[in-house]
Amino acid sequence: MKTLALGSMALALVLAGCSQNQPTAPKYGSASRAGAVEASAKIPSDVNEAGSVKGAGGQMPAYYDGELFTINTVELSDVAGDRVADNLTHNEIYVTNDLDEEQDFIPVIDAIQGDGFNPLWEQILIVFNSGVTPHQFVSDEEVEDAAAGSRPEITLVDTHEMYRCSVVGAK
Repeated sequence: MKTLALGSMALALVLAGCSQNQPTAPKYGSASRAGAVEASAKIPSDVNEAGSVKGAGGQMPAYYDGELFTINTVELSDVAGDRVADNLTHNEIYVTNDLDEEQDFIPVIDAIQGDGFNPLWEQILIVFNSGVTPHQFVSDEEVEDAAAGSRPEITLVDTHEMYRCSVVGAK
């Protein structure tokens, strides 16, 4: 019992130390590139851009293995992010822009609860290579396949930014 209480207290301290000084909510808008998903059909109406990123203000849609989920994200402070980036079990979230900016496409995640899920996620930017029409990916396998081979469609850029992400439900 004592071990459980100490573990809970340690987790609470880590999470408290991971909050940003000035968190910002993810921003959404109409995607303007050819082949983009119409944001009004995919972005939830309960997003509170002016509010806290904790709760509904930090919610956004994300694809996992072809299925649309709702996730909640909060960027960790640089210090906390540096400490948890060495955690080899963290997950990846693939985005077209920094999560604090408007997204051109719905992000893609590589895990959900019951399938290798860890609440620590590293942001990976998708950059479409020259001559490739930007388009929506719906799984991490599609993203990785598009980045592979002798003529990859995309380049993946590790931002080294870490987020606490929760999968809060299926769409």
